[in-house]
Amino acid sequence: MIVVGVSTVPDPTFPDDYGSARDELRRQLAAMHLQWFAAEEEGRTEDPTEQKIRKSREEGKVAKSPDVSSAVVMLFSVVTLGLLGEYMLNTILSMTRFYLGRAAELDPVQTGIAARAFFSFFPRIVLPIALVAFVAAIFGNVVQFGFLFTTKTITPDPKRIAPNVGKWAQRSFLSIEALYNFMRSLGKVIVIGVLSYGLIRARFDTLANLVRRPYQQSFVYVAELVFLLLISASIILLVVSLFDYAFQRRQHREQLKMTKQEVKEERKQFEGDPMVRNRMRQRMQDLLSRNMVQSVQQADVVVTNPTHFAVALHYDPRTMSAPTVTAKGQDERAMRIRRIAEEAEVPQIENKPLARALYAEVDVGEQIPEKFFEAMVIVLREVYKMTGKKVMYG
Repeated sequence: MIVVGVSTVPDPTFPDDYGSARDELRRQLAAMHLQWFAAEEEGRTEDPTEQKIRKSREEGKVAKSPDVSSAVVMLFSVVTLGLLGEYMLNTILSMTRFYLGRAAELDPVQTGIAARAFFSFFPRIVLPIALVAFVAAIFGNVVQFGFLFTTKTITPDPKRIAPNVGKWAQRSFLSIEALYNFMRSLGKVIVIGVLSYGLIRARFDTLANLVRRPYQQSFVYVAELVFLLLISASIILLVVSLFDYAFQRRQHREQLKMTKQEVKEERKQFEGDPMVRNRMRQRMQDLLSRNMVQSVQQADVVVTNPTHFAVALHYDPRTMSAPTVTAKGQDERAMRIRRIAEEAEVPQIENKPLARALYAEVDVGEQIPEKFFEAMVIVLREVYKMTGKKVMYG
């Protein structure tokens, strides 16, 4: 069976199982999930990290619109053609006169004059526009994603030999991007067609009467019309390409989105495993606790609960931006800190809320948060009254 419109006619050239294969294809098409038309892949809900964006850029995957480069190249080339048109036309006429004047005299194979003349005239005609187009192509890419040179995009990749056909078909035919590309191309054709029709229709009577005018005048008029058409089309394509660039940036951002697991793995890779960091922090606290006697003796004040908590703090305005917890303890450890402080004549200030908060929120070796500054000013003032030693705190 073959499908013709909405009806079927028998075809003996197809095997009997073709009908079942066709039905299976119909079922698959009917079962297509609307997610196929979604911009972002399932599960990729997290914005890309800076590392992901940098790695993508190193691989040559950046947000860019070919339409921007094409429009810039076209615009620059047309402007160059308008500025150098007379020079190029005179060069072409000189080359034509040279060949026609020597057509019956020269043997191009024997003398080589024709070849030398060609390479003398041709670069003068082509090189100006070629160089401008080359610079414009580079400029059109640089303004989109900056200067980037990489060879990874042209490096052979065995995975491209057997691509994922399903994913390619989904992206090429059954996605917002495919629909957008189709509408963009159709829109450009319509806009350029309407523009061309409008310009030519407005000058149709003059164009029809050019056969009665001198050749040079007719040529100049047609050249001006073509230049106007090209420059208008270039500007329109450049404006349209800006919208396309915005769309490509959005699509590129969507493609770089990550799953939550990928974000966690990247964080582990660059910040370290949280379990490892916790173990290292615990070991550091153990080392600081072993030196608790010396830490308490060097403290400026010990804030107490007074019985359940004790926190020793040291502050050196020359090296610290805030007081630092040098030792802390609860119950028995708190009693030990108080005994060491008494033996070393370190002032002890009773402040139940502050002692509890510092014990719960600040680890040994860390500076106190800004929210405790006001309470610490009060504590240090009491220390000054008790010892007569002024502890500067700004």
